[in-house]
This record gives sequence, C-alpha cells and structure tokens, in this order.
Amino acid sequence: MDRDGDGDRGALMDQEIPRPVDQRLGRVHLRQRVGIEREHEARVAARRPGLFRMRRVPVMRALVHATLWMSGLHGRAARNAARVVLRRNEVPSPRLPARFDGFTLLHLSDLHADISAGAMRRVAELVAGRRYDVCVLTGDYRGRTYGACDAALEAMAQLRRHLTAPLYGVLGNHDSLAMASAMEQMGIRMLMNECVTIARGDQAIWLAGVDDANFFRLQNIELAAAAIPDAGYAILLSHTPEIYRQAAHAGFDLMLSGHTHGGQICLPGGIPVLLGGRLPRRVAAGAWRHQAMSGYTSTGAGSSVVPLRLNCPPEITLHSLRRV
Repeated sequence: MDRDGDGDRGALMDQEIPRPVDQRLGRVHLRQRVGIEREHEARVAARRPGLFRMRRVPVMRALVHATLWMSGLHGRAARNAARVVLRRNEVPSPRLPARFDGFTLLHLSDLHADISAGAMRRVAELVAGRRYDVCVLTGDYRGRTYGACDAALEAMAQLRRHLTAPLYGVLGNHDSLAMASAMEQMGIRMLMNECVTIARGDQAIWLAGVDDANFFRLQNIELAAAAIPDAGYAILLSHTPEIYRQAAHAGFDLMLSGHTHGGQICLPGGIPVLLGGRLPRRVAAGAWRHQAMSGYTSTGAGSSVVPLRLNCPPEITLHSLRRV
C-alpha cells in the first residue's frame, strides 16, 4: 500500500543482487529495478522529522488508531487482523484444457509476514494438510517498503514449511529485489516478467508473472506472454490489479492480484474508507470480470500500516478451474 517511513538502511544500498535472478532480468530491467529502489531508500534516509514536518504514514497510523479507539472498535479491529479466512472461487472457462478441469491454485497475497505474526500463524493452520495443485503468491512479503529484509524472509521461511510445491510468486511494491533469490532458495519460483508451462499429459496451461506495476511500474506483459500460444489458457500473476485492461487485451484468461487489501478498514458492507491504486472498486476485491478475462483480487492475509481490519477479513483463496 503506502510507501513511507523512517529507519534503517536499505536492502540494496550495500550489496549486489544475488544470482541467478539478475541473470534472468536482463540488463535494463535490472538497472531500473535497482535504481528506483535505491532512490526510494535514499529519500527515506534523507528525511528528518522537524517541528513543522510530519510524516504522512505515522500521522495516518495515529489517526486510524485514535478514530477506532474513540468509536469503541479498536479491539475488534485488532482481533480481526489475525482472523484469516479461507475463501473458494470457481473459474469457469470453455478454453480450459480438459485435463485441467478441477485444477486448484492456492492464492496468498499481501502477507506482510514480518509485521503480521498472528495472521501468519492462522495461515499456517489453514494450509496444513490442504490439497491443491499449485501455490501462487502475489507480492508484499515485507511490512515496510524500505530497510532490511531479514525478518520478512525469516517469517516467509517459516510459512514455507507449511506450503506444498510447486510455488510461484511475484514481487510487490513493498518488496526488495534482494528478496527474490532468497525466496527462490526456499523453493518459490519468482516470475519477473516471465512465464512457465504447466503440463498434464499432452495438454498444458501457462502461468505468467510480472514485476510490480504499482510503484516500480516495471511490468512487461508483452515479455511475460511472449511464449504463450494464442490458443493457450493463460494465468497472469500481478501484485496489483491496476493493469487489468492490458492483461485482458493481451489475451489472459485469468488474472490473480492483491495490493488493495480490499481497503482493510471498511464501512459496513465492505465499502473501503480508502483504497490504494488507480482502479475501479469493482476490481478492488474478490472475483470480477473484464472483457473475456476472469479476475480475482485478494484482500490479503496480512495487514499494512496498522495491524487492524474492519469489515474486511484477511483471506487466502482456493481457485478451482472448471471447463465449461
């Protein structure tokens, strides 16, 4: 969600990007990703609070806490943050190969694993013994948008023990490129404007993933889809649903995203008080459709900025593909 804060040195300030992820990115993508991230880290490091200079995120955090305390809803909102629910979503398509009828994807998003300990314990409980064909993760593994990644990676490693391979993921606007190789060492294949083929016998579907399209804006749908045949059933992982139009017109059958948290703090009926990103509310949470493409935007398993949830439960999702 928001990019701000104060504190430690960045993940990319003093170290090189570990291989082999940098080798797959290409020279220009690598230079852009590292450069934008270092600029953000430098801006955060240069900020010094003064008497008349208040930082946006701490002020927002204080206002949310104060408002919920005064309304008597703070305790409930704090408890809700750890009450992750399992949702199920069916995705029908006449284009789905017959051998993939019933194929199931476990979708985790916006874990913010280092600041959402209670939610991570609940996710581990929900996935234990759960059967699915592929696990996909749509970004924001770190709580802050800057600084060290160690705590987030440690929390992800703990959660990874409860997940069944194969696993695929993309980075979000909170994530450092320095995290990608570490996550691949855990057995999570990170898709950086890339695509993989999933085969069953003589039939296949394609799973593509793009780099963050919200802050870094380094998504390359054309590159990610380059190897997908026109008749192929294709799924796109994108941290944010903001690129839903481009994805639909590129021919993807399904797009899985997160980023919005569904608003996280919502009015009754799930109406978000604030909603990050440049997108209509109809694609901000749950199942939606644009043109011929199905989509799903997870409300996320973790919490951002404040460890509070109101009228917007955290979730993980099981998507079942159906041939119709």
